[in-house]
Amino acid sequence: MAEQKTETPVEEKELAPVAENTEAPAEVENADAPTTEEGKAEAKPRKKKNKRTVSTGQIHVLATFNNTIITVTDEKGNTLTTASAGASGFRGSKKGTAYAAQVAAEKAIGSARQNFGLTKADVFVKGVGMGRDAAIRTLATQKVAVENIKDVTGIPHGGVRPRRPKRN
Repeated sequence: MAEQKTETPVEEKELAPVAENTEAPAEVENADAPTTEEGKAEAKPRKKKNKRTVSTGQIHVLATFNNTIITVTDEKGNTLTTASAGASGFRGSKKGTAYAAQVAAEKAIGSARQNFGLTKADVFVKGVGMGRDAAIRTLATQKVAVENIKDVTGIPHGGVRPRRPKRN
């Protein structure tokens, strides 16, 4: 059984003429941008971003033995600004000091007041480090009205797993 091949005629496509000048243009202007009389592209005015104002918020202070982290959030818990003793330039054992916590709190609260207009805050303190009290005292110097101070440090319940009994 021999198969027969039928040839179909191939259609020839017309190609676009190739440009004679192959040099690249020296300067390409943005075709979408409106041009002025001089021919330069004019920048479009950008819309001004609406500045979000949060007058009341929450300040979360995590004070460990090694560092202090301050997080400023809105009432729903969305983070506005954050700062830590390590990010404020302190290294090593100096991160756990009360002064480092004070500097970190000033940095976080200052940027929250400037960028979002924070005036009142609830404070949630977690941990047992030296930065607990220093961060709260800084709020008074930053002119933020403290409505509540709540300690949310975790309390162990049930304890750790007991040791296995000795075998004799």
